[in-house]
Amino acid sequence: MALVSATQMLKDARDGKYAVGAFNTNNLEWTIAILQSAQEMNAPVMIQTSMGAAKYMGGYKVCKAIVTNLIESLGITVPVALHLDHGDYKAALECIEVGYTSVMFDGSHLPFEENLEKAADVVAKAHAKGVSVESEVGSIGGEEDGIIGTGELADPIECKKIADLGIDFLAAGIGNIHGAYPADWAGLSFSTLKEINEITAGIPLVLHGGTGIPEEQIKKAIALGVAKINVNTECQWAFAEATRTYVESGKDKIGKGFDPRQLLGPGTAAIKAVVKEKIEWFGSSNKA
Repeated sequence: MALVSATQMLKDARDGKYAVGAFNTNNLEWTIAILQSAQEMNAPVMIQTSMGAAKYMGGYKVCKAIVTNLIESLGITVPVALHLDHGDYKAALECIEVGYTSVMFDGSHLPFEENLEKAADVVAKAHAKGVSVESEVGSIGGEEDGIIGTGELADPIECKKIADLGIDFLAAGIGNIHGAYPADWAGLSFSTLKEINEITAGIPLVLHGGTGIPEEQIKKAIALGVAKINVNTECQWAFAEATRTYVESGKDKIGKGFDPRQLLGPGTAAIKAVVKEKIEWFGSSNKA
């Protein structure tokens, strides 16, 4: 199946009261694990590249080629969108031209009027090519490719102004953060989410920082309009732990255990386990 825009899959998710998993990829093994998991769970999926990961992998063209060719060679039939995660203005425009089917323009760190102006331009250029657009209001806590957010709560009025530009889905800060959550984390602000959901009149909402949010809060967020949930760090933790166990057990010194095809196998399997668990949590299994 060819890559698709994320617009319809997220509308369907919102209407169906489930969320599509948006999983960041970092290399070939990551991409294979995400695609195979989605296929086995019969779930629509979004594969995301951050600006840093795309640079590491060889650029946006390489990322697109990897995903599109794996879809064909692995026989993937579930809907897959290729999405730029936390892209700046330049990166968003480049990915639109390269052939990504979805982009996030993250102007949350900019003065709001500049965020609004640039988001409008990204929407115009993206929609002309059938590409879906995500924008952000109220920065997400933690750091993503040099964009640092304190995790403040988004202003619902600003959310409405961004939504009215015609974006396809909206990321809004509701107390969520990237990476590990501290022990004293107050949890998601559902009152803020409820207000944003009501004022933006049905636009699919995005929950960043999906790693570490308890399942019951995930499900409540979905009930309040969240249709896309990002996961990255948890897959990285699982990959690192499985690889560490493999090496520390000495398996890399047995036969050809040092071969990357064997060395990276346990980590890849660990990523698949995380992706499948999240798909179950999000309720998107058998929704392809």
